[in-house]
Amino acid sequence: MLTHFDHVTIAVSQLAPAVGSYEQLLGAAPTWRGGHPELGTEAALFGLSNALVELVAPRAGAAEAEGLRSALALRGEALSALAFGTDDASAASLALRERGVRVTQPQDGEAMGADGRARHYRLLELGARSTRGLPVFVVQRSDFASLAQPPLTAAGTAGAIDALDHVVVRTADIAAALELYGRGLGLRLALDRELFGTRMLFFRVGGVTLEVIHDPTLGDNDALWGVAYRTHDLPAAHARLRAAGLPVSELREGRKPGTRVFSVSGGVCGVPTLLLSEPSRLRSGQSAER
Repeated sequence: MLTHFDHVTIAVSQLAPAVGSYEQLLGAAPTWRGGHPELGTEAALFGLSNALVELVAPRAGAAEAEGLRSALALRGEALSALAFGTDDASAASLALRERGVRVTQPQDGEAMGADGRARHYRLLELGARSTRGLPVFVVQRSDFASLAQPPLTAAGTAGAIDALDHVVVRTADIAAALELYGRGLGLRLALDRELFGTRMLFFRVGGVTLEVIHDPTLGDNDALWGVAYRTHDLPAAHARLRAAGLPVSELREGRKPGTRVFSVSGGVCGVPTLLLSEPSRLRSGQSAER
């Protein structure tokens, strides 16, 4: 039903400075820029080996983007949505409904590139009652493979980002998370553990981990929290971002065996961001699906 992790969306106030920040962070230019005319937004997609990072901003003067402007005024720039990929939106919609997940029928979508060429896709939106308030989508698109490829110039950037490692969701209801992401969406539950007194679930699809953390302070609505990216050369990424003046932590050992990490606290459009090295067993050529 779900074949891969498609993208995370980051809501930003203005697209151009946000694109500049993420070019610096990821070490590559966007693979696509354009907008969604019916939504009144402008957007950019950054390609990683296993997912896309989408920046979305309201287009100046577009009345259709008033909802996005209101959200930005209320919460500021932040991680705003996540989307999984499918090869068949109609079949996925039917399967999700059979599993008790509230979801729309497939909707045809169009994105207009800055070059004047249109991209088409089919979109499912999960109901807020099923997702505990999180914007969660399922996307069928034929151009994922071409979009999820950083420009060749990224290969020459020291410590360029290779992949999305994980996305963090916080919830007050672990049982509901197990029901939605495990039984409902069919994601593989790779690990259910307690760390420092906090229960954590790790669901995996397409080489990306959805990390769900128990947070009893949240109430009825879950919260999108942050992201972590992988790079083959963490020291080079650390040196590159520090030289660019970004506030970065010191390198330290990661929770995942065989990794080192550092956090980036500026130039990330309000998204808590972690960079980590490829685990040693991945560097030896084993599968990224953990």
